Amino acid sequence: MKVNIPTAAKAVLLFFFFHFSFSGARAQSDPVIMTVNGHDVPRSEFEYSFNKNNTEGVIDKKNVEEYVDLFVNYKLKVEAAKDARLDTMKSFKEEFTSYRDQQIRPAFINDDDVEAEAQRIYNETKQRIDSAGGMIKPAHILLLVRQSDDKTKQETAKQRIDSIYQALRTGADFTELATRLSEDKGSARNGGDLPWLTKGQTLPEFENAAFALDKGEMSEPILSAAGYHIILMKDKGNFFPYDSVRTDIHRFIDQRGLREKIIDDKLATLVKEADNGTTAEQLLDKKADEMAAEDIELKYLIQEYHDGLLLYEISNEHVWKKAEQDAEGLERYFKKNKKKYVWDEPRFKGMAYHVKDQADVKAVQQAVKGLPFKKWAEKLRSTFNNDSILRIRVEKGIFRCGDNALVDREVFKKDTTVTPTKDYPIDATFGKLLKAPEECDDVRGLVLADYQEQLEREWVAELRKRYAVSVDEEVLKTVNQH
Repeated sequence: MKVNIPTAAKAVLLFFFFHFSFSGARAQSDPVIMTVNGHDVPRSEFEYSFNKNNTEGVIDKKNVEEYVDLFVNYKLKVEAAKDARLDTMKSFKEEFTSYRDQQIRPAFINDDDVEAEAQRIYNETKQRIDSAGGMIKPAHILLLVRQSDDKTKQETAKQRIDSIYQALRTGADFTELATRLSEDKGSARNGGDLPWLTKGQTLPEFENAAFALDKGEMSEPILSAAGYHIILMKDKGNFFPYDSVRTDIHRFIDQRGLREKIIDDKLATLVKEADNGTTAEQLLDKKADEMAAEDIELKYLIQEYHDGLLLYEISNEHVWKKAEQDAEGLERYFKKNKKKYVWDEPRFKGMAYHVKDQADVKAVQQAVKGLPFKKWAEKLRSTFNNDSILRIRVEKGIFRCGDNALVDREVFKKDTTVTPTKDYPIDATFGKLLKAPEECDDVRGLVLADYQEQLEREWVAELRKRYAVSVDEEVLKTVNQH
């Protein structure tokens, strides 16, 4: 039976048909690979993270199955951070927005905007320079005269510059004399030539005389704060043509960070044009959404930074800072796992020290005897170096053979040369030789790292109980295979 459907109804049906067909195709092209705490994770996000962390050169490369657990743990920690409302903190918002805007802001301008700024800078510069008298390309011969020079030296310099001037007037070559006689060694290497100059770039006496010259004209000797000059005007004119300085202006824009000003001006213009209360922040938010929708790599780059900031904060709270501050926990962990912390050779726990007076050799030992090792440094400082006179010099630590020449000689009995110090001629050591660590502080870095790993495992186990996780194994098989 044929059913007649009105034209309007057909249009509605076609709309829904194409809309849902397209939505289904889009979902099919980027299916959900896992769900963490009720939040779907598309395959593209997992692929982005997996591929980025398994590039050539990565030492600990993972296959897809191995990477799933790492990725899930990462997502669980981010969920915990969100539940703790770390993403609502002002400091988090400011840092994330700053990073995101670094990625988004450049999209508000194009080459034409930068070129327009370069033209503006050029026009302003040209107007300022040309209205002030343009540019000059002088050469000079300089005889240095300092204000502190005695009268005889000043008169000698005046006689010499007058002699050079007379030689130039009677046909001597300016370039040859400048190269041989000028005491401005920089320009002398170029026959006296100076770069193009504008007003305000050089000494006022030199500038006044130079700008008064016509092209090809030479000045009489003039005196400036530097000495006596003879100036030859090689060329003069208005500011350079735009094409000859365009590259330099663009480089100036980049070096001075002027692109940010161009962006600010563009945003201000867009806000003014909107005329509906729209703010620059709203324009940035909108642009970020548009760009993320068009560029999946950018979308996940921004999300990666967002989640990475949360991960750092929550991990610091539950693992890193927690372990650092848990002295009792570290000590318990060390005692429980003491057998795993071994040294391949004995080490000297103590100090190598150098004193001025023989009596201080015993005094140093008496000062720290019976004190915990970690308090030695403060005790020695307050006892021997607490005023302007430093009585001792100390190297304190846990030394392996080869770490310290004095320890090698005195403790490890090596034939090692110790260079005596003039100010501290008497050398000594104090401490004990250990076959293995005796307390947590002897291997604190290793214990801290291991304790942090334990806290991490316990925390992740708790998160896996708290949040539901499901992984679509069929979609997982298609990673990088579609």
